[in-house]
Amino acid sequence: DLLELREAIAENAHDVWAVARMKEGWTYGKVRDDANKKHPDLIPYSALPDSEKEYDRLMALDTIKLVKQLGFTISKD
Repeated sequence: DLLELREAIAENAHDVWAVARMKEGWTYGKVRDDANKKHPDLIPYSALPDSEKEYDRLMALDTIKLVKQLGFTISKD
């Protein structure tokens, strides 16, 4: 269903973001520290608090809406 798709897109978006940060030299830190490239969200998506997952979920939902507005259909085989 669409909630499953939304969650999969949200997780993928987080993973893509995290990989990009790590390639830039960022690592996990308990608090964000731009000078030392530390970020508390460099953890698996499943470990994020819902408040942080919500950002990715909203982006995912907007992506799904755009796909539908462009006339595409979404189906699971």
